[in-house]
Amino acid sequence: MNMELTERKKKILRAIVEEYIRTAEPVSSKTIAVLPEIAASSATVRNEMSDLTEMGYLEQPHTSAGRVPSPAGYRLYIDELMQDYSLTAAETQNLKQAMEGRLKQFDDVLAQASKIVSKMTNLPAYSVASHTALPTVKKFELILAEENSFILVVMTSGGAIKNRLIRLPLDCTEQDLKMLSAVLNAAMTGLTEAEFTPEVLDRVTRSAGKVEGLVPIIVDFAVNLLQAEAKDEVFLSGEMKLLGQPEFRDPDKAQQLLTRLDEEMISNLPAAIGPNSRMKILVGPENVAEELKDTSVVMTRFDIGDGMQGMIGVVGPTRMDYAQITARLTYFTESLSRMFAKPEKPELPEAKK
Repeated sequence: MNMELTERKKKILRAIVEEYIRTAEPVSSKTIAVLPEIAASSATVRNEMSDLTEMGYLEQPHTSAGRVPSPAGYRLYIDELMQDYSLTAAETQNLKQAMEGRLKQFDDVLAQASKIVSKMTNLPAYSVASHTALPTVKKFELILAEENSFILVVMTSGGAIKNRLIRLPLDCTEQDLKMLSAVLNAAMTGLTEAEFTPEVLDRVTRSAGKVEGLVPIIVDFAVNLLQAEAKDEVFLSGEMKLLGQPEFRDPDKAQQLLTRLDEEMISNLPAAIGPNSRMKILVGPENVAEELKDTSVVMTRFDIGDGMQGMIGVVGPTRMDYAQITARLTYFTESLSRMFAKPEKPELPEAKK
């Protein structure tokens, strides 16, 4: 039998989700029937809840006559039923004070951002800084140092500058270094690490003349630098806050999640948000890791500039207050976007004719 998801069923589902978020206890038909927006008898609500269970939007715990939302129920709630949450003046002021007070004290804004979000949501929070494009080498510079050595300087498109002291062959001159520097800058700048192909390396080696033995050393240094810069920076705070949630009072269940809730797992989450989205909510089984199947992840993205983007999110039980958390994350990331935005250059006055 095909059951229709009527407006009354939607209202009942929304009421159950919001009641379960508030109490963490299975919701009975009697609790829902007395709500003004439902206006139905307990028997009618019970029948509707039975239908919602059969449709996969509710689940019934073994020891309770009440119902709890299923992952599908949360997904429908998030996509269609959740009402926008408006931050109160007090909440806005508290968030603003937390950001101004903490972020002025620390240079590492993203590391502190995860701590602030964790505190304001009472859930584990994370922040990620990632590149919108893969880094490339912008410039090679080879500088003659003391006898039989030179300093290799590599600058990347992301602004990183690293150097290394390298031993020279006995017959290498300053002119040889200048020539090799010119070859490297002509052939290997503007390339990502993956574009350092055998053909490119062979061409550089053949052009290097008698200092061709230096090419593998220089390329290996540049590759390591590009790989390190391409990695996301991940900051995680407040993991132990999960233990305060009713869903994780079982020590074995909590330990299983906490042992895997680390930077490596978090680094896989940005791919889930998609290139054209600012906000993403993953519910239960939608998550990227098996260990997160009983949790939800809310994440939001913002611009940092200079080829970088940031992402902040929280991990918590599927029972989390999605409307409130998305409102707080949106406020927070919009504030960070303004913080990272570069000031517009003032227009120069026109010259007098």
